[in-house]
Amino acid sequence: MRKKTTIGLIQIRVSENRKKNLENSIRKIKEAANKKAKIICLPELFLSPYFCQTENHSKFKLAEKIPGPITSIYSNLAKKLSIILIISLFEKKTSGFYHNTSIVIDEKGKIISKYRKMHIPDDPGYYEKFYFTPGDLGFKSINTKHGKIGSLVCWDQWFPEAARLTALKGAEILFYPTAIGWHPKEKKKFGNSQLDAWITMQKSHAIANGVFVAAINRVGLEKVRNRKIQFWGNSMIIDPNGNIVKQTKSNKEETLICDIDFKKVETARQHWPFLRDRRIDYYKGLLKNPEDA
Repeated sequence: MRKKTTIGLIQIRVSENRKKNLENSIRKIKEAANKKAKIICLPELFLSPYFCQTENHSKFKLAEKIPGPITSIYSNLAKKLSIILIISLFEKKTSGFYHNTSIVIDEKGKIISKYRKMHIPDDPGYYEKFYFTPGDLGFKSINTKHGKIGSLVCWDQWFPEAARLTALKGAEILFYPTAIGWHPKEKKKFGNSQLDAWITMQKSHAIANGVFVAAINRVGLEKVRNRKIQFWGNSMIIDPNGNIVKQTKSNKEETLICDIDFKKVETARQHWPFLRDRRIDYYKGLLKNPEDA
């Protein structure tokens, strides 16, 4: 296992044209690889506008099998560039069962991990329960040529249990492909506090688990029927001490390239031994709902 690696986070603007989204992602992956990125991640469901703003049965046609034609394109690309690639897709498991899924493709072009989003939101403009079945594959850590990584998806990033279990399985970098933003009518009143809360949660995962956290968002205003979300970008890389190492802006496409030193994981865990000092013999209440704990 290498002691250092370089990761690339691709923050993009998504259009109505699926072909253009595909071409844009491929171009930016190549650019990141040319800048020596060895692990590259894109945002959540980046091949189409965020369709979960409304409940629309016609959107199920966007789902695809894994592996399938789209994954073949990215598998060939990962092999050609000799990179680890993390992409988020709308997966059709079988008739009537669909998932919000993240896959990891290795430098040989092989899909080495599939993670199905575990926590599914159902909020105004984020009607994911209409489309996605909760994940059934559990939390995962993947040993790659360039490091031990775990990929969760968007809403998962608000749950400390997801980060903890992924870290306990060995992951030293947590990747969060994300699609999150403001409802334009709320931005003036709540915008700053909502963004600050999101950033604070990502920092807390890094500190509590002694890991790097990489959150990858999209940008731009997306409208579906009468609903709008302004995606707030701010993709970032956080070190095991909770410091933001690099961060994008909120209004443009950017690619973050960042060197990762895995020694920082061990150092953080030695100085802040949160994993050592857990009291798992008294945590059974976590398996219960609040009123029963």
